[in-house]
Amino acid sequence: MFLKPFLIAFAALALAGCNIGQDRDPGIGEAFVGPATLNLRKDIDPKAPVAGVVHHGDRLEILGQRRRWYRVRTPKGAEGWTDDRQLMDTAQMNRLRALSKGAADLPSQGIATAFDVLNVHTEPNRQSASFLQVAAGEKFDVVAHRVLPRTRLPKRQLVVPRPKSEGKKGKKKGQSSLLPPLPPPVPPGPPPDWVALSKERSRAPEENLPPAAQDDWTLIRTHAGQSGWVLTSRVYMAIPDEVAQYAEGHRITSYFQLGKVDDGGEQKPIWLWTTATGLGEDHDFDGYRVFTWNTRRHRYETAYIQRRERGFFPVLAKTGEFSVCLEREDGVRIRKQYTLVGNAVRAAGERPCEKPQDENDAPDDATTDNSAHITLHSAPPPKVGFLGGLKARVKGLFGK
Repeated sequence: MFLKPFLIAFAALALAGCNIGQDRDPGIGEAFVGPATLNLRKDIDPKAPVAGVVHHGDRLEILGQRRRWYRVRTPKGAEGWTDDRQLMDTAQMNRLRALSKGAADLPSQGIATAFDVLNVHTEPNRQSASFLQVAAGEKFDVVAHRVLPRTRLPKRQLVVPRPKSEGKKGKKKGQSSLLPPLPPPVPPGPPPDWVALSKERSRAPEENLPPAAQDDWTLIRTHAGQSGWVLTSRVYMAIPDEVAQYAEGHRITSYFQLGKVDDGGEQKPIWLWTTATGLGEDHDFDGYRVFTWNTRRHRYETAYIQRRERGFFPVLAKTGEFSVCLEREDGVRIRKQYTLVGNAVRAAGERPCEKPQDENDAPDDATTDNSAHITLHSAPPPKVGFLGGLKARVKGLFGK
């Protein structure tokens, strides 16, 4: 008798809890967290209290949108607001996964560092999310280089578009208005001096237009295996100062050890480097140079130097030999090979060096294994993208 009211009350509470779980707002889209750590806010205000904390790559369910703010729900059920610049759509996430997979097998073009905290971006664009930070003085590999115009990120689709409503029903067939439509107005005639105006416009030189702003980007790979894009101006190649002092104001873009020279029991590396005149060039380097150690004078000296070239990564080097990809005046790219004989550098032939495809040629929605840039396409020929082309060329050169 006394347990019956208690059981009824317990059942009512249980049903109420079930209804609360079923009344959750349905999702209207999905997104992924861009930054390394993101605070979700309880209101549309960057200073509002924190409703939850999520991390890079976490999947979020989008519940609503107000201008550039989205209300999202985490897999654990926490809900909050965030700025759309902190979110990535599925295509962006696939490109980032493909970037890390493609860059993992590419040869390093040298070890670099930064003098301050370095923001690593998901894409070579200032507006893309910074998902990783490299600490000041931390070492990382330089993998590739690109120069792109400074543009806005393309529009992303975070919310599933709603189906178009039929709207108001139109008039029935055969039904017409009682009054005939008004005739369209007469278009205005040309100005009396239209011939002179046309000549002035045709004489306007295109070279007077202001040049579009560009950014110079470097693809890096951390020791943990993460890859992303950083501004090249923040990167410093970690070649020893006793060699870097001969850069003559040029920027060192890559460097390698070709061997060692014994000087009274001390091992002095033989260095190869590539340099560029400045930032913003449409190639990766314009000169390369080999330094050997003079055991009589106990200093580095130039064993080989080549300037005024148009060179492209990757530079391939190992003990006693190296090769560089250069573009001739007719636009054909060749790979020149060199061998090291003692302290002398000798040419060892050349062969074609394929021009890599642009990264933007790869589709965003190709079928992949969730590491999308080297994709599985059904239509020939497959587009392997910027990193995919580099990876294929490197495998071919090493015979792997």
